[in-house]
Amino acid sequence: MYPINDRQYLKTCSEIAKLMSISLSSAKKKVEIQIAKRGSKTIEEKRKVALELLKICEKDEINNLSSPKILDKLMKTFDGEDNFLTED
Repeated sequence: MYPINDRQYLKTCSEIAKLMSISLSSAKKKVEIQIAKRGSKTIEEKRKVALELLKICEKDEINNLSSPKILDKLMKTFDGEDNFLTED
């Protein structure tokens, strides 16, 4: 797939990247995968797919389901186990 250089599309992808704490190229790749799955051809359809993904990311952010928040929860330690290491 050739790169899309539409200003509005790139702005939407950058918002997705910011919300997911990933790079712009990774966000664009996620959108492009959805575009390919739906078979979108026109730039308007591609913008619509990007906006739908942005809305999903915003909803996840509100519901505390975003990637950084989930990782923060997983990285917390239990009381008294701060220095505990398991060996393989």
